[in-house]
Amino acid sequence: MNRNVVIVGAGPVGLVTANLLADAGIAVSLVETCKDLPRDLRASTFHPPTLDMLERFGVVGLMIEQGLICPTWQFRDRSEGVIATFELARLSPDTNHPYRLQCEQWRLGEMLYARLRDNPLATIRLGTKAVTARQNANGVELDVELPDGGRETVEGAFLVGADGIGSIVRHAIGAGFEGITIPELFLSLSTTYDFRETMPDLSNISYLSDPREWYVLIRTAHVWRALFPVDASLEDRDVTSPERGERLLQGAVPRSQAYDVTHRTAYRVHERVASTYVKNRIAIAGDAAHVNNPLGGMGLNGGIHDAFNLAEKLVEVVGGAPLETLERYSRQRRKVALDVVQQTALRNRSILNTREPEARRAYHDELRGIVEDSERHRSYVMRTSMIQSLRDAAKIP
Repeated sequence: MNRNVVIVGAGPVGLVTANLLADAGIAVSLVETCKDLPRDLRASTFHPPTLDMLERFGVVGLMIEQGLICPTWQFRDRSEGVIATFELARLSPDTNHPYRLQCEQWRLGEMLYARLRDNPLATIRLGTKAVTARQNANGVELDVELPDGGRETVEGAFLVGADGIGSIVRHAIGAGFEGITIPELFLSLSTTYDFRETMPDLSNISYLSDPREWYVLIRTAHVWRALFPVDASLEDRDVTSPERGERLLQGAVPRSQAYDVTHRTAYRVHERVASTYVKNRIAIAGDAAHVNNPLGGMGLNGGIHDAFNLAEKLVEVVGGAPLETLERYSRQRRKVALDVVQQTALRNRSILNTREPEARRAYHDELRGIVEDSERHRSYVMRTSMIQSLRDAAKIP
């Protein structure tokens, strides 16, 4: 039998999966539409257990060198200032990395790609578009479009779809993808201005609530990234116009000088989870399986956790375990997406977006109470850092 595992998508989830399988002695064929690995500014937050997992690849030291360690994060109010500061040092007994790391995901992608390129068990096919997928009792087939426009069929024993929200692999297994589309666009602006000049007590990761216009500030090693909600009915060029960016930034922190914006992008946000992650020999992971708003850094980290869980099960099945072993991956990771990833992201948005004064006070009082109680504080950061969800998922049969 062909023991090759075909993987669609060379983002962090696909690259993690491919590296884990190749390290275990399993041949992989990685198919990616882009001719080069994308360097777009997407997710940048890595949670403690994700860094623990990535240690096995020897990349975490370099990620830390290129990134920024964030030992705390905050909920703030635009009028009141700091509401609650959460301390990740409380996780020291449970992780080698009691902090969030801000490091653009493309940096990890390039490290993992370089590592995989040197593995003789890996075949990497950039500029190759996955078109359709199918399976039978003995294996899988993936029809692809080659860079020259030709067609070819890639065969294997298993297929992993890490091909994002529009996943052709999810379509191939007939999985539903129900959920909601958030009614506003998210506009991300990168600026060289240091917001600590105005807010000296600002954490590197801060969520600022406001009944009219909330926003998020995230510091990286090179710039600050500001995230704002924007009316989804606007034209794309209006959403990302320099004038709008300047108005939003000046509204957040007024300055006599204009802001130096080095990058701007707007994107629509969904909250969706696939009805199943597995059908026989085909599995999906990352954004192909679940998407959510970026408030809390759950998407990228959850996808990497998917990859580790799935690769472990694939190694077992290739080694002779029953095919049904893959169903446990679906049960474990789908429950995390529904109960943790989605709920945490939705709750963060709710806290930031609530307009009713009494509800806002209740949220703020709750957050203050958590920070002031040592046990609740630790429990809260165990959940928001995703350590607890990994432990809970491991118990699901």
